[in-house]
Amino acid sequence: TLYDVDRAGLAALLAGEPAYRVEQVWEGLYGQGREPAELTTVPKALRARLDEELPTALTEITRSVTDDGATTKFLWSLDDGPHIETVLMHYDDRTTVCVSTQAGCAMACSFCATGQAGFERQLSVGEIVEQVVRARRAGRDSTTGDSTTGDSTTGARRISNVVFMGMGEPLANYDRTWAAVHRLHDDLGIGARHLTISTVGVVPGIRRLAVADLPVNLAVSLHAADDELRDELVPINRRYPLASLLEACGDYVTRTRRRLSFEWALISDVNDRFEDAARLAGIANDLRAHVNLIPLNPTPGYAVRGSSRNRVHAFAGDLRRRGVNVTIRDTRGSDIDAACGQLRAVQQRGAVQQRGAGHHHAPVAIRPSAR
Repeated sequence: TLYDVDRAGLAALLAGEPAYRVEQVWEGLYGQGREPAELTTVPKALRARLDEELPTALTEITRSVTDDGATTKFLWSLDDGPHIETVLMHYDDRTTVCVSTQAGCAMACSFCATGQAGFERQLSVGEIVEQVVRARRAGRDSTTGDSTTGDSTTGARRISNVVFMGMGEPLANYDRTWAAVHRLHDDLGIGARHLTISTVGVVPGIRRLAVADLPVNLAVSLHAADDELRDELVPINRRYPLASLLEACGDYVTRTRRRLSFEWALISDVNDRFEDAARLAGIANDLRAHVNLIPLNPTPGYAVRGSSRNRVHAFAGDLRRRGVNVTIRDTRGSDIDAACGQLRAVQQRGAVQQRGAGHHHAPVAIRPSAR
């Protein structure tokens, strides 16, 4: 597909054309965010050929917008049938795209509806990259001014951050995810410190990140600070228990000198008690990690209750008193199932509908106070 082709592949495709055509096309696709048909600097016949030989991978099914246009969720269909979702979020100081790396997920987390739905397949490099390119284009087209330059003086918004927190487990698709990271960094110009990879704790992948050639951010979806509870919430913990996970995290911090983040979805009477805060604080302080608390978002059909607003703030306050750097994640977009833990494409009765859950944070029934 269009964004699966690297420079060498494009050069091979354009063999026989003047050498400068490769740079013209590459810059048009990545620097300017144009589609092949819009590459007016190349001959019309070549544009038509590129369109035919390098089709796009994503077909937009629906686009949902909320929060006064600040959050947009895209539902895409892939060529072979699976559906994935991408979320574009505008903030006062940044614009972030949340991308998927798999169709479905094999991690089977007990509170994640994506995992419960099962794994369909890995996404290709181009399918990951195209999510950012298409979201960037949509963000520009929704503002006034020049939709190709992204010039801030026109009101258009550049993509400043990409988080690999959509559907799937990025480190279970490491090679394609990392190739996509490089494409975003090298060709879309997004700095490594503005790229964040989230994982439920795939230790071999964390160890590869620790010695990788770009210092991206790492966010670990922890959700429990003892093996008994984490075994239930995040089954991969049985393969890579906390001791192994935290050792790998420590190695990542030492080697990259990047700040580690722990994601913690607060579930009422399961992991929101002060004893949970005490265990989490011990781990976070040892690794000088930042903690992102995620008020569990509503997901129709799954009988688990997120912690109350008061409990979320009490839990955060307890962590701060214990010396932890903590934030409570914004839940914007929940009314279009675009907030944390709400990405999932469901096809019913022949029509695509959107509802509940994605990546690491979507709920299904859990026993309260599981120990």
